[in-house]
Amino acid sequence: MSPIGAMPEPGTPAPDFTLPSGPDQSLTLSDLRGRPVILTFYPADWSPVCGDQLALYQAVLPEFGEYGATMLGLSVDGAWCHRAYAEQYRLRFPLLADFEPKGAVSRRYGSYDERVGRSLRNLFVIDPDGQVFWNFRSPVGANPGADGILAALEAMRSHSSIVDPVLDPAAMHSIVDTFAGPAPWRSR
Repeated sequence: MSPIGAMPEPGTPAPDFTLPSGPDQSLTLSDLRGRPVILTFYPADWSPVCGDQLALYQAVLPEFGEYGATMLGLSVDGAWCHRAYAEQYRLRFPLLADFEPKGAVSRRYGSYDERVGRSLRNLFVIDPDGQVFWNFRSPVGANPGADGILAALEAMRSHSSIVDPVLDPAAMHSIVDTFAGPAPWRSR
């Protein structure tokens, strides 16, 4: 058996879940029906690539909002860790704690690596009806950027066919490469 499961494919229902979005709060995916949802699985709070990725998503959050999309981050870190991380880096979108049972939601999305006990770096765009519209598995050590997400949201808005999740690597990192300024947690 593979230590990594298959990702839900475009056109299939997105597995529903309820996870902590804070120490005393929870969020249920199906409560967001009627709007697109961007679901980003990432390995860990406080890691350099994850920090760059989430800072980029915070920077382009207004662009995601132009499509009416809700952004959600998800890892196996706990709710208190997510809260401190979000406060430190001024993230204004929910970070969901797939902490206990560890990785249960990540597994349902083919986004959990049993060998190391953490979420993978996978992206999903879920349509307003709760169907997976687009997915992408990024190498754990690479920031997938936002171009694929934005292309999927645009295709969804224009009722285009499902976009190809295999992006040109140069295009995949174009937003990251042009992101103005250093990440706030790096020394200057």
